[in-house]
Amino acid sequence: MIIHGEQLSSDRKVASSDDTPLPPKVADAREKQKSAFRLDLSAEAARTDNVGELRSVYIPAHGSVRLALDIVRPMDDRADVKRDTVLVMTCYGRGKKDDPSNPYADLFVPHGCAVVVGDVRGTGASFGVWPGHRSREEILDFSWVVDWIAAQPWSTGKVLAYGMSYTANSADLIASRNHPALKGIVPRYVDYDIFFETWPGGVPNLTLDRWSEWVESLNRNKNSKINSDRAASLRVDIRPVGSEAELAAALLEHGEAPSYLPVHQITSKDEWLSRVTEFDFSPQAAADLISKSGVPMQNWSSWFDSGSAQGSIRRFLLQSNPMNVIIGPWNHGGRKAYDPLRPDVEDLVPTMASQQANDIRFMDACFNGQAASDPDKVIHYYTCGEGAWKSTRSWPVPATRQRWYMASGSRLRSLPDEMGFDSLQVDRELGDVLSNRWDTNGGIGTWEVDYGDRQQFAAGRLAYTSEPLARDLEITGHPIVELNVSSTREDGNFFVYLEAVRPDGVSCYLTEGQLRGLHRKVWTDSPFSVLGPQHSYLKSDAEPLTPGTPTILAFTLLPISALVPAGYSLRVCLAGSESTTFANVPADGAAPQLKFHRGPDGCYIDLPIVEW
Repeated sequence: MIIHGEQLSSDRKVASSDDTPLPPKVADAREKQKSAFRLDLSAEAARTDNVGELRSVYIPAHGSVRLALDIVRPMDDRADVKRDTVLVMTCYGRGKKDDPSNPYADLFVPHGCAVVVGDVRGTGASFGVWPGHRSREEILDFSWVVDWIAAQPWSTGKVLAYGMSYTANSADLIASRNHPALKGIVPRYVDYDIFFETWPGGVPNLTLDRWSEWVESLNRNKNSKINSDRAASLRVDIRPVGSEAELAAALLEHGEAPSYLPVHQITSKDEWLSRVTEFDFSPQAAADLISKSGVPMQNWSSWFDSGSAQGSIRRFLLQSNPMNVIIGPWNHGGRKAYDPLRPDVEDLVPTMASQQANDIRFMDACFNGQAASDPDKVIHYYTCGEGAWKSTRSWPVPATRQRWYMASGSRLRSLPDEMGFDSLQVDRELGDVLSNRWDTNGGIGTWEVDYGDRQQFAAGRLAYTSEPLARDLEITGHPIVELNVSSTREDGNFFVYLEAVRPDGVSCYLTEGQLRGLHRKVWTDSPFSVLGPQHSYLKSDAEPLTPGTPTILAFTLLPISALVPAGYSLRVCLAGSESTTFANVPADGAAPQLKFHRGPDGCYIDLPIVEW
């Protein structure tokens, strides 16, 4: 399904997987990708070692808190055989009682590495208190762990931090410590901006409440109360380090942690900082420190995994590190592909095995110094529908903004309509599929992403559909929407969905954006303004809606790359609630009645259209 051959447009390239002869210019470009910063769609990694015995230890960390670590080295290694080390720091438990190994050791030890997996403070068998997500002390602990590894007789003194989801954020924050032993990081599916992931557009995302309940239960060695497929993976039976009495003592300290604060109780970013965390522990907030470390990084994300693709793009814009960014069409973790415009994605490359082989190759380049001595900064991204992988050294990619207006008769037009409005009575019960981009990252579903036919939700929303496209249309980047809206309430949630309608009427999800009306003020000094309108979400910038008065809401949708075929139509859907995933705003009183205004100053969407 990958497009064969390779085309060049500026520094953008299309990946190929066949042996078609290439012109010299293309061949030269491909040769340049034979570096640490390439994407090999069919990568393989040779196994050289067997997994040795697991050993658990306690080490002292910041404030004399004891952290639990598991160390696994290749089988039959003598005590002084030196190995590069892969480090993973987790809140999910470094392993279960009586398990002989852990997934990270099983993955990397056969390729010649030592693997250290640690419970962050207040979790697993480690001592201390975990207040939910991060604490300053947890981040300070990372320096102690790397110090300890570098001092071991089996260590080369070279460490790479690896992880997926929470452990990926750990990898980023390990880099923020600027430790000389750290040679690279591989963060997969990072929550780069924690506030945005939890309150995208300022809208409370209930997924975090569900995730927090699981992890709080896990840290007390209890089963989660939530009945879901995923809760079974967060089961009890923490692996102890020494005696059961020591584990009991650690769990006693865990119980001193405060219970999580439900997301609907937080209105602004500064309220989150003051009531929950006291500091922003996002990798985005540590971008300058991570840049100062200079460590090379390989970052994976998905167009359909919460806001992870947006996080990858922000990372690319903010940080100066050498980096290989890969944005694909997967669920959280990259095990299940989803392309709403193609049915044949079961064998999408790179497969999980090839993704892991790319990581192993990148790790080798970090350990041997190649990634640092021959740096690059590249984004490899998948275009839905087309089934193609492309590469760029700049973002946004060159594109033309194409404006589409919401018009009368549920039409989406390239020219503005006559003045008027469309009314929407917000239905607080209106939900969506559970297999969505937010639930895949810590929710109560099955990990998979599948939006199905969006037509089932059109009746409860305002839907605007274009005429069938006369030619293929590539949308790559961040769509931007401007809503001219009036409401009967002082606040509310506003959802915008971009879809592609097949000739048979099936409507396919492409991307979405949301904004809480209170946070509509545009943050003109944002470092991400190049992507579209941004918002601070600060209490000082909050502006309640004036009931009955038209107001402009300008915001940026989550990024996407999709080739919409000729004969398909574009569709924009507007909603004021999505109860499956988001808390209603306002939660009490009469549900808002909304008017979306049409005309030259009415509602529209700007799409980033790429011409080849």
